[in-house]
Amino acid sequence: MIVFSEIGDKTFLIAAIMAMKNPRTVVFSGAFAALVVMTILSALLGHAVPQLIPKKYTSYLAAILFIVFGIRLLIEGYNMDKNAGVEEEMHEVEEELVQKDLESSAAALEAGEKHHRQKSGKFSGVANLAALFFSPVWIQTFVMTFLGEWGDRSQIATIAMAAGQDYWFVILGAIVGHGLCTLAAVIGGKLLASKISLRTITLAGGGAFLVFAVIYFREALSL
Repeated sequence: MIVFSEIGDKTFLIAAIMAMKNPRTVVFSGAFAALVVMTILSALLGHAVPQLIPKKYTSYLAAILFIVFGIRLLIEGYNMDKNAGVEEEMHEVEEELVQKDLESSAAALEAGEKHHRQKSGKFSGVANLAALFFSPVWIQTFVMTFLGEWGDRSQIATIAMAAGQDYWFVILGAIVGHGLCTLAAVIGGKLLASKISLRTITLAGGGAFLVFAVIYFREALSL
């Protein structure tokens, strides 16, 4: 579900574009950390719902939610141009990134690196590593990914799945899915985005959501 939801999505494009201009390890760790935090929060929220509502009804609600998302995606995919890609959305994300003050962030990073290079001692390596992964680029990637994922259909779906199943397995599956998508984005996101048929991904995502709806309806009927 996460793979179908995230490939070509805004958070995918943020990681892809940031990785073109910055170290891939920094971008990957920042984006992936944000998605892990969001996944855990979403799953815990979903897990708390059955404590207030009987599990039978939460399974019905999850199924209805997947139906709504699935039909919406199928309608969007059906109305899309067969040759539609993600170039327009990528351009919007690029403009959003340009609006950020990257120059000041780069200057702060450079100044921090120079400061840490002057340090000596057995803790200098740890300090340099911390400066790399908690640099302005890392923080910017983390914040933009976290905000971009907030309210996204994959977050809502994660909440719904955690309400109907063992939430630890939901967390694990979602983290693996986010990790694969983020890794694909930072390694060859722009090339992959140019080859993606947005219509095919959208239709496939809609179909996957409807399959989950059937699973949850069957689970609700068995309770």
